[in-house]
Amino acid sequence: MSDPVTQPVTLPVKDRFHLPEGVIYLDGNSLGPLPRAVVPHLDKVVQEEWGQHLIKGWNVDDWMGQPVRVGNQVARLIGAPEGSVVMGDTLSLKVYQALSAALLMRPDRRVVLSDNGNFPSDLYIAQGLIRHLDRGHELRVVDPEAVLDAITDEVAVVMITQVDYRTGRMHDMQAITRKAHEKGAVMIWDLAHSAGAVPVDLAGSGCEFAVGCTYKYLNGGPGAPAFIYIRPDLVGQAQPALSGWMGHDAPFAFDLDYRPAADIERMRVGTPPVIQMSALETAMRAWDGIEMSAVRYASVALCETFIQEVEARCPALTLISPRNADERGSQVSFAFEHGYAAMQALIARGVIGDFRAPDVMRFGFTPLYIDRDDVIAAVDILADVIDNRLWDRPEYHAKGRVT
Repeated sequence: MSDPVTQPVTLPVKDRFHLPEGVIYLDGNSLGPLPRAVVPHLDKVVQEEWGQHLIKGWNVDDWMGQPVRVGNQVARLIGAPEGSVVMGDTLSLKVYQALSAALLMRPDRRVVLSDNGNFPSDLYIAQGLIRHLDRGHELRVVDPEAVLDAITDEVAVVMITQVDYRTGRMHDMQAITRKAHEKGAVMIWDLAHSAGAVPVDLAGSGCEFAVGCTYKYLNGGPGAPAFIYIRPDLVGQAQPALSGWMGHDAPFAFDLDYRPAADIERMRVGTPPVIQMSALETAMRAWDGIEMSAVRYASVALCETFIQEVEARCPALTLISPRNADERGSQVSFAFEHGYAAMQALIARGVIGDFRAPDVMRFGFTPLYIDRDDVIAAVDILADVIDNRLWDRPEYHAKGRVT
């Protein structure tokens, strides 16, 4: 008999998650819910591994091997081969690592190309690195629709987030990577809104680098470590700008001079966050028996239902996500003049989405724990909020530090 863990399962798998009673959670594109297996495992990590094993845990419990071990779990969901992904640090640091290494691969070029649908932090990192290098580099930001035409012979690096965090618009990874390579540029993909949301084929795309976070669709928890991918044939060429001791070829030799590891571990920097990494490693078990093709099929169906119901019942909201499912990730966004207050009223009634300035109401659809009944119930509540102007209460207009 085959291992039951590897058998295909039927979505959703709500029993694998802790979902608060009375809540319809449509914000997994911002922070995934808590997988049930995480709590007892963290109890073991804290009380047994840390509490009893103490420093021995680095060997006895293989804390040292976590970044690559968990990287292999993530690799399965993003179409990457084993040994090509490593975990650690934040997504901003991984963007910095990828971009700095990519620029060194094209020393005769000075343009970093991105688009204005990219997450601002990626652009901030690029701006800061360019200032630091002070070698005449330029960050060129174009409209998402103009990316392909903007890839010219002067571009050193194309740095794109595959799925737009505001609208859910999804770039064609194969086409953009192909054009970048035709023009001699290095390709970096940010998979923050792709990993665990849509099928990704990094190996098939041929891109040089990819980065992403794990606290959204991968449900690793707030502050969960990010990942970086390097195309296997280029690992030896990627020079880590952040040359921390964990990326050294022999970290416990304590050499005074840096020598990068020969494999993907060269992109490790400092001591890994063992407790947070342990939460992520266990959270990845929620994907046992689940294929991304099945997730995508269910996701499209949920998003299509949501769009149809909202447009039929809430005409004051304007769809800003692509109508064509092939051009959309696993989220749907609507614009509404009073979007922030409406979202707060919706959350108060147990439907959790989120808001992005200036007027975007975002809804994420994760088939691991959302089904069609949830979608219909969420639209029932949304229609009540809009039709009866429930958003027009003072308490829903007061903005918190995090929106």
